[in-house]
Amino acid sequence: MTAPMPSVLQTLADLIQINSVNPNYKSGVPEAGVVDYIDTFFQQRSIKTWRQSVEPHRDNLIALVPGRDHHRKMIFEAHMDTVSVEGMTIPPFEPVVRQGRMYGRGACDTKSGLAGMMHALADVAASAVLPPCDLWFVATVDEEFAYRGVAEFCRELTAETCVVAVVAEPTELQPVIASKGLIRWVIETTGKAAHSAKPHLGVNAITSMVQVLQALEHANLELSNCSHPLLGNATCNVGVIRGGVQVNLVPASCQVEVDRRLLPGETSELVLQHYQKVLDQVMQMHPQVQAVMHPPMLTDLPLETPADCSPVQAMLQVLRDLGCPQEPVGMPFGSDASKFGALGIPSLIFGPGSIDQAHTANEYVDCQQVLMSHQVYRRYMLSEHVLHAGVIS
Repeated sequence: MTAPMPSVLQTLADLIQINSVNPNYKSGVPEAGVVDYIDTFFQQRSIKTWRQSVEPHRDNLIALVPGRDHHRKMIFEAHMDTVSVEGMTIPPFEPVVRQGRMYGRGACDTKSGLAGMMHALADVAASAVLPPCDLWFVATVDEEFAYRGVAEFCRELTAETCVVAVVAEPTELQPVIASKGLIRWVIETTGKAAHSAKPHLGVNAITSMVQVLQALEHANLELSNCSHPLLGNATCNVGVIRGGVQVNLVPASCQVEVDRRLLPGETSELVLQHYQKVLDQVMQMHPQVQAVMHPPMLTDLPLETPADCSPVQAMLQVLRDLGCPQEPVGMPFGSDASKFGALGIPSLIFGPGSIDQAHTANEYVDCQQVLMSHQVYRRYMLSEHVLHAGVIS
């Protein structure tokens, strides 16, 4: 007879079965199905919930377990949306457990952390022990596209009332205290259309873009001169290029989309000014090149939480108590955590799974890590050390 699946893994399986591909991607839908599931989960356990509208049919779901100090709160946040299922080599919404791994879209990023937080909050609510302060759980929309869910949630938060924000992402149970920010923007070169039989009558925007790309590549060599102890170097990548209409026309326009990852201490304003100078130099050296930088499509601040602050030290103590000591680390990817950090709220990224499996064709998560994350979240919710003003020795 097969043993029943642990409840947190069953919840993860249930969540995977609900399509929550971000509606900005192919086959995407609003996160409403996941919202309904989480809402029912907490209502069945008499935990207070409410919804926060972000966009039509796209709500954040918030749950509250009161603690002894109602003037302060600990926030536990996980996003509900996933990336596209295009190109997956496994059934995306049919969770399967093989060799201790659960497969399916969102299994790793980040429904496993979501399930762990849900059960941790439910355990605390059912226990006889009051947490040291109010516990707020929030499941947000749109992390995989433009962070609109967490941005809406953060509108009414202040650092004075928030002790810590713990954000679920695949970190292999490592406490992440630093992450890169980003800027994404479009560079466009313009030329003059002409018949390809007489190209000298036109100005080729694609050829102009070649000059721009070479200058960007040269400028990016300097990124190795600036490094962060937990994050390494800043990076820059040109990920999309568009140009031309048809093969027998000299193209009048060419665009590239640029992704620049920021280190703590960098600002989007200064970085964009630097790349504008690069473009200006190209146009001075090559008068036929006309290039403009469009306003950023997306920006995100870097995250850096001091390793010696109480919330971080409390997490390290919880991990030691559970027999899985870890040192604080940095991760290159962005997440909702930086939005809390921008408000001055000490923020941690922590969860089961590896970022190497997120967004992949056969996405999976290690089941033992999911079970352990549940225990870590639960203990952290009850930790008195989070509120202490000093460093835990």
